[in-house]
This record gives sequence, C-alpha cells and structure tokens, in this order.
Amino acid sequence: MEKKISLIVNETSQNIRVDSFINKHNELISRTRIKNLILKKNLRINNRIITDPSKKLSINDKIEILIPEPKKASLKPYKYKLNIIYEDNDLLVINKPAGIVIHPGAGNYDNTLVNALINYDQKLLSNIGDELRPGIVHRIDKNTSGLVVVAKNNFTHENLSSQFSEHSIIRSYQLLIWGKLRPSKGKIITFIKRSSKNRQMMEVSQSKGKKAITNYETLEIFENKKTPTLTLVECKLETGRTHQIRVHMNYMGNSIVGDDKYKKKFKKIKNIDETLNNLLTNLNRQFLHAKTLGFFHPIKKKEMIFTSKLPHELEILLKKLRNTNN
Repeated sequence: MEKKISLIVNETSQNIRVDSFINKHNELISRTRIKNLILKKNLRINNRIITDPSKKLSINDKIEILIPEPKKASLKPYKYKLNIIYEDNDLLVINKPAGIVIHPGAGNYDNTLVNALINYDQKLLSNIGDELRPGIVHRIDKNTSGLVVVAKNNFTHENLSSQFSEHSIIRSYQLLIWGKLRPSKGKIITFIKRSSKNRQMMEVSQSKGKKAITNYETLEIFENKKTPTLTLVECKLETGRTHQIRVHMNYMGNSIVGDDKYKKKFKKIKNIDETLNNLLTNLNRQFLHAKTLGFFHPIKKKEMIFTSKLPHELEILLKKLRNTNN
C-alpha cells in the first residue's frame, strides 16, 4: 500500500536541502532512499514535481513525497549453500565466497547471492529497495570474499542503510598488494568517479565524483630473492564507494594481487619459488577479503561486530610467502 508524507517548511528549515529536510522529519526513511524516490518523480513541492534532491527550501513550502508500494521480486531461487555466520528475526550476516555476485544484473539474473537467499527463504527479505536487490543493504565485489549483512524487514533495512550513509559501520579488509606502500600507514582521501575510458571501472578524481576515504596500515612485507615484493595490508573504510579499495591501491601504485581490472603486470623474477609462482599466476580472484563488519543492531539496540578468517585459497598463498621469507 502506497503512503504519502506531507510537510510544511518552517523558519528553522528554510534553505536546507529537501532530501535532508524529509530525512530529518522521518528518520525511518534513509536519505539514499529519499534521493531515489525524488529521482523517480515521487516528490512535489507546492504541487510541482521536483526531481532534484539538493533543492533548497523556502519558508511555507508544501512538501509531499509519495512512497510507492514495494515491488515484489520475481526472481528464481538458486540452490547454493550459504555460509550464514549469524541470523536472527531481523537480519543475516553472511560470509560470501569469491565468485558469486551479490544481486542480479546485466548478464546474470539467476546465479547470485540474492537468488540463493530466495532459495533459503523467500519470505525473509526486506522489499523496499530495487526489486532485484531484496534485503541487500550493501555490496562487495564478485571476486572479493567476506562479510555482508542482509536485512529481513524494511525497518532494519532503513536503519542499516542510514548507518552506512552516516559512515558509522565498521568495515575492515585484508589485502595483498604488489610492492610496498609509502608511507606504510596513512589515510587516502580522494574523489572517485566512473572512468571516462571504461564504464565498468572507476578512477580517482581531484574534483568530481564522490568523496572516498580509506585508512590503511601495512601488516607484513614479503621481500627476498625468491619472491616479488608483496605487502599484506589492512584497510578500514570510512566511505563505501564502488571498487574503493581497489581504486585507491591502484592510485597509490600498488594494485591488489589477482585484480583483473586494476591490475599490474606480474613480471616473473628469475629465481622465484616455483610453487609461489603457480599460486600467484593461478589465483582466479583478487586477494581482498572483508574481514570485519560491525554495526548497531536496529532492534537489539547494541553494537555487533563480526570477523571472518581468510579463505583457504588466500591463506595458502600467505603461508607460502611466509615460508619462502624464512
């Protein structure tokens, strides 16, 4: 059933953005969702359709925003064993392996995590987002492994979405990169926008796009006569832009091992350990793992933090590097 929210702008709210104004008066609707509703022509100001979420308001403006009835997903179930590490009545935390896409999209509508969730229990997912993304609050890339939280109901979805928008979610990743980071620890602050050369890729910009902040720290360096120089890094995200860590590492000149998009050509060194060489060249994913995920539970009203171990194929590579380093 569709719902209409009507508001009048008073003196204290003039000159603020309309999406902020609506969010301030109805915190159950995330700012991201409000923006999407506005872009889809669901907002009227003084009875005129407005499609600009950043429109500034004037005193006595009459605001009406229509919240349509959620669409029902018409997706096929996918028989796939989910690694569920936590579940309650409101949400799931899943440890996603590399190789599976989070939600349906061009070229793959059936073999995704969403399809697997529908197979697990079709009734458990929130339905306020895109009909192809029921329950999905955030994403990690197909060839990245690690933790993802999924919402079972709309209240939880909105609340978690707001936490992501406010950058209060704890997210840390482990990754293996080519070379050494200089400085070895720091914060990367740039804008990230879609690449002008390849629409499937993103790139750093100094003025356009969305602000992206990555905190990084060197954990371990592998460097001797039998190995190329490689570094194990931990990144903590303050923002969650598309391909953020991959783009930021590439920007630093240290692309992630196994990254097929933002890659550095691997030049085989003469005396490289043969087993290590095979592990590096045959890795069919990027060495990037969403290790820690923390959030404030919308219903239980407490902070919850989850961690996951590196998957086997990454642990083997690390173990070999450590043994070769001795």
